Amino acid sequence: MPRLPRPVSALRRSALVCAVTGALALTACTGTPQGTGRPGAAGLGDALFPRLGNGGYDVRHYTLTLDYDPAARRLSGTAEILARAGQELSAFNLDLHGLDVDEVTVDGRTAAAVNRSGDELTIRPRDGIRRGALFRTAVRYSGTPRTVTDADGSEEGWLPARGGALALGEPAGSAAWFPGNHHPSDKAGYDLAITVPRGLKAVSNGELVRETTTARGATTFVWRSAEPMASYLATVAIGPYELIRTRTPDGLPVVSAADPAVAGPTRAVTDRIPEFLAWAAGRFGPYPFSSAGTIAVRDGDAGYALETQSRPVVPAGMYDVPTVVHELAHQWYGNSVSPAAWRDMWLNEGFATYAEWLWAEDREKVPAGRAFDEAFASDDNWAFPPADPPGPARISDAPVYGRGAMVLHQVRQAAGDRAFFALLRGWPEKYRHGNASTADFTAYAEAVTGKDLDAIWDVWLYGKKRPARP
Repeated sequence: MPRLPRPVSALRRSALVCAVTGALALTACTGTPQGTGRPGAAGLGDALFPRLGNGGYDVRHYTLTLDYDPAARRLSGTAEILARAGQELSAFNLDLHGLDVDEVTVDGRTAAAVNRSGDELTIRPRDGIRRGALFRTAVRYSGTPRTVTDADGSEEGWLPARGGALALGEPAGSAAWFPGNHHPSDKAGYDLAITVPRGLKAVSNGELVRETTTARGATTFVWRSAEPMASYLATVAIGPYELIRTRTPDGLPVVSAADPAVAGPTRAVTDRIPEFLAWAAGRFGPYPFSSAGTIAVRDGDAGYALETQSRPVVPAGMYDVPTVVHELAHQWYGNSVSPAAWRDMWLNEGFATYAEWLWAEDREKVPAGRAFDEAFASDDNWAFPPADPPGPARISDAPVYGRGAMVLHQVRQAAGDRAFFALLRGWPEKYRHGNASTADFTAYAEAVTGKDLDAIWDVWLYGKKRPARP
């Protein structure tokens, strides 16, 4: 895969013509008179997180150039955001939590106005932006990135870790370390260059493009994620990590990282990642990204595992076969096919939980029906319908996982194995690197299986009461 040029801050350019060629370049560089158009929406109106994301544009690529000083806990960076306008824009918003904005340019020119209200950064370019135009925004920012406490009490954002930091973003923590359009419906490619003190490593998504030493003896790590990624799946792990490199039988590079304190206890499972991926590809179709791996962290650094794209973060106390299989399955279900809205979270977790059941069935001779029975018996799984979580504090509760998997098992029982396993492969193929909703899934499942599955949707997906044992 071709290597991108080293990121150069647009703020240091006297002018920026465009990053594209031909007709697209002409469109991108031609603005509309100042004051024409209308502002993009400050929030996408997600039913659970209405202020997340922004309207009026679609991000195509992020180039993040970061420098982190763990001793001072200070992050400085430049985010270059290439986007296409979905309307004539007189202004547009970015989501940014806590950090100070030092300068903003749009297509190489200092913005006419930059306003800040909470996590909303409103930018008014000197000229309006035409509908369909590509435009490049550069934000230079700095400060102490914050840890965010979610409605359910979990912590995300920029988490302190031994000698470094860990960035986790579900659902909104990515805004704590870079400005952007932070809703899963707006996916983009990423190039991330991060400079850290000597002796530390910075691990992120995708492929490690290069590692260089700066004049002051620090190290810059450049990572590239060419395939589209939702911002909540972006990660940076900074610390004295050990890197474990291997490949799958078909040549896919597997780069895993482990904190030295947990590298030994987690190594046996890490060594099996190529095996897990080969099995998953047989069940779910070709692996959707250009690299794979995991990041094993100490239990105090994160309180949960997260399917960060191509390289899930897993605390040592959770680093076992079922959890790693679950997080790797997310690369198909949740990462390549991402939720259209946060209410569709069960499509991530139900599929990944069912992947655990299938692994146990295929490799440990434990029928998926046994896991279904255990899930059915758990009162926790009946607190609410998986496709209708009652609020933002509940999107990671048991029904989203266990009852979500039960929905899939009921489809399997109704359709038979042949149609069901065709569905498992076809779903991530149809929506590869895109977004999909619950309505998309129910329509797809009925089309593939040729079955009327309304009774399953009514009882298992949306029903409020536990039915009689099937």
